[in-house]
This record gives sequence, structure tokens and C-alpha cells, in this order.
Amino acid sequence: MLERVRGDANSVQLRDHLAVEQLEAWYGDSHVLHGVQFKVRPGEVLTLLGRNGAGKTTILKSVMGIIGKRTGSIQFEGQDISRASSDRIARLGIAFCPEERGIFSSLDVRENLMLPPQVRDGGLSLDKIFDLFPNLKERLTSQGTKLSGGEQQMLAIARILRTGAKFLMLDEPTEGLAPVIILQIGELIKRLKLSGYTILLVEQNFRFASTLADRFCVVEHGRIIDQFEASELPANMEKLHQYLGV
Repeated sequence: MLERVRGDANSVQLRDHLAVEQLEAWYGDSHVLHGVQFKVRPGEVLTLLGRNGAGKTTILKSVMGIIGKRTGSIQFEGQDISRASSDRIARLGIAFCPEERGIFSSLDVRENLMLPPQVRDGGLSLDKIFDLFPNLKERLTSQGTKLSGGEQQMLAIARILRTGAKFLMLDEPTEGLAPVIILQIGELIKRLKLSGYTILLVEQNFRFASTLADRFCVVEHGRIIDQFEASELPANMEKLHQYLGV
């Protein structure tokens, strides 16, 4: 079992809290984010919904410091990280799992797992990783190229759990996966949430996201055009159909 986050209410409120205000971002001369504003509460799953090209991934990359040209305010645990480098952001406890997964094909599962450094206390041991991902233990000596898409996704998530991060940004974790693997990824995210992780999730699979999210933000043309709680989902289905075609 993973360990739950401990501490008094004030310390939990301070940790794993992200506030983004008036975020603007550019790829070269292309202005792709426009006044993005949202907050992530401690211990919740917040899902960014939107069509392809809406700007969801750019939001994650901006928070992680991967997008060089950005303005606005990004506060994490009360610290301004708007102009921080990616390595400093990682040391503060934010981890990013990209859609392309970033598995090193020439390395086996163990080598991929051991590659990222533990930047904070609380990184999961290999035993805990294998408790969460028994498939990876069975494929420990398999090269990245020999893994299925689902195994690669599990390895990508497992790798960031070793770093000690408690704020996880997952970009399209179900993309291209079989339904049975999608169910496993969903159960994993639920388990991580119960263990105290905060998760910012980008997902096009609305049915998958609707079983996990505490709140939703809808992204369109680089703007957040709507936000609502999971409890408000039934009342927003007609609008979501217009936004997403679900």
C-alpha cells in the first residue's frame, strides 16, 4: 500500500496547491495561451478537457517550465514558479508524464525506472512500484521497444513516482490503449489520489475522465471557457456535447 499524506489541515492546504493566473504562452511567434486561469486543490483530480489543439498540453508544459516564452503568474505551494527552470520545478515536487511517454527504447524496464533521480523525499521504492505495477516486475529485463503501449504508459507513470513528486501532471494517459488497460490506468489514478497525490489530468477520453475528476476545466483556443465540479456534470452535459462532441 502507498502511504497517505499526513499533517495538519494547514500544512495539507499549503502543499500540492497550484494557482495559475493570466497565463499567456507562445511557440515562437504563435500566441497559443490567452489569459488562462485555474486552481488545483490539494488531493484532487482536476481534468482539462478539450479538442485536439485546444492548448491543454501547452498548459502542462507551461507549468513545468518547458515553454520558454510565457507570462502571467504560476504559484505552487505559495512559491512563484512563473520563471523557474524545469529542474527547479521538479525539485519542488511537480512531475510531468508526457503523452509520448519518453521511454528509452534501448534500456530495459529496471534501467528506465532507475534513470530519473529522486529529487524529494517520499519517492516510491521499487517494491512499491511493483505493488502498483506487477506487469513491470514481470518485464523487468525487457527493453522499452518490447513493451506494449499499456506497459510503456505504466512505466512512464512509475518513473515519475520514484522522484518523490506529489503533484502529478498526466498528459493523455489513455491515448491508444486497449479498454482493459484504460480501466487499469483509471484504478491506478484513483489509488494515487487516495494516497495523497494531487493530479492535473489532460484527457480527451471524456468517459474515462468523468469517473476520476473532482473538477473539470474546458479548454478551447488556448482559453479556459468553462469550469465546474464533478457534481455539476449532469447539468453541463449539453454544453460539453457542444464543446467536445461527446
